[in-house]
Amino acid sequence: MSSWALDVDKNKMPPNDEAAEASRWQRHAIYRVPAFIKDLNPKAYRPQVVSLGPFHHGDAALLPMEAHKRRALAHLLRRSGRPLEEFTAAMRGAAEQLESAYRDLGAEWRGDRERFLDMLIVDGCFLLEAMRVAKDVGVGDDGYATSDPVFSRHGVLYVMPFIRRDMLMLENQLPLLVLERLVAVMTAQPPSHQEINRMVLWFLSPSSPAVGVELGLHPLAVYRGSLVHGSSRRPDSRDLLDTYQEETIIRPAVELHEAGVRFKRSWTNSLRDVRFRRGVLRVPALCVDDSTEYALLNMMAFERLHAGAGSDVAAYVFFMSNVLGSARDVALLRSEGVVQNAAAGSDKAVAQMFERMSKDVVFDPESAIDAVHRHVNAYCRRWRPWRMWWRWRQA
Repeated sequence: MSSWALDVDKNKMPPNDEAAEASRWQRHAIYRVPAFIKDLNPKAYRPQVVSLGPFHHGDAALLPMEAHKRRALAHLLRRSGRPLEEFTAAMRGAAEQLESAYRDLGAEWRGDRERFLDMLIVDGCFLLEAMRVAKDVGVGDDGYATSDPVFSRHGVLYVMPFIRRDMLMLENQLPLLVLERLVAVMTAQPPSHQEINRMVLWFLSPSSPAVGVELGLHPLAVYRGSLVHGSSRRPDSRDLLDTYQEETIIRPAVELHEAGVRFKRSWTNSLRDVRFRRGVLRVPALCVDDSTEYALLNMMAFERLHAGAGSDVAAYVFFMSNVLGSARDVALLRSEGVVQNAAAGSDKAVAQMFERMSKDVVFDPESAIDAVHRHVNAYCRRWRPWRMWWRWRQA
C-alpha cells in the first residue's frame, strides 16, 4: 500500500478547514477556459489585439500592442502628475487579493510579485486611457497626435472595437480592483464602485444600463450584469395549461407562429425578460454583430466556471437556439424587431450561430425560461387543433 493510502487509512490527513477552503474558491474570478469548452470554437476565447492580465501576456500575436501600452502609461503619469511609485504602492496593498483573482496563476507570476503588479499597472493604465480617449476624442488636447494609431479618432474607429472584444474574453480579464486603485491615486480620493462600473460599461456598451452598487469582478462580469438585470419572472399562473414536464424543448418560431403564438419585444433588454402570457411571447431585442458569438460564449464559460454566477445567459442561448432553428425563424423575429442582424452574415448564419453555441450548453432546469418553454408548448397543444380546424373551414 502506498504511503498516501496509509496516511488516509491512519487518519493522518491534514484537518479539513471548510471555511478556509470555501474562501479560497470564492476569491477566484478569472479562469482559463478548459479544452472541453474551448475546442468547440477556440477563436472565441483568444484575444486578437491586446493581452490583459497574465494568461495571454507575451503571446507573440499580441506583442505589437505592448509598445502602445507603455505609451499609455507615460501619458497617464504625465497628466496625473503622480509618480509611478505611488501607483505601485497602491497595488502592493491589494497584491494577495489580485493574485487570488486568477485561478491557476502560473508560478512565474506568483514567484515574482513585483513583475505581476507592474503588468497589472501597465494594463490598467492602458484601459483607462483607451476608455478616456473613446469618450472624449476630439474634445480637446489629450496629448496624443491626431495620427496616433490607437489613441485618436482613427484608433477609436478601427482599433477600439477589437479592444472591446478582447475585454470580453474570460481568459483576458483584469480585476476592476486594479482600475479602482489606479483612479484613487490619480484623483487623490477613492472613486465609488458605481463610478468604475459605469466607466467600464460605457466603453463596452454605451446604451446598457449601469447596474450594481458593488465593484464588479472584471469587465466581462459587469457587461454580463447589464444583460441579466432584474428578477426572473415565471409565467403567469393563468397561462398554466396542462404542462408536461418532459417537453421542455420549445418549437421553432415559424411553427409557434402557425400555432397562434405572437412575438413581441420585451420591455427591457435583460436576457431574463422572456415572458409568455395570453399567446404573446416577449423576448428581449438582440442586435447580432461580429462580436455577439464571442461575448455570449465567454459569458456562458464564466457561468460554468464561477460558482454562484447563475445560468441566465446559457438559458437564453438554449432558448434562442430552439426558437431560431432556421433562416425563416430568424426572418420572422427580425420582422417583429426581436432580432436585428447587423452582421455580414445572412439569416441562416444567425440560426447556425445559435446552433453552434447551444452545443453542450448547461443551465438550471428550474430556471424561469424553462418554465416558459413548458407553458408555450402547453398553449400550442391546446390551441393549435382549433386553429387548424378554422383554417380548414375557411378553405
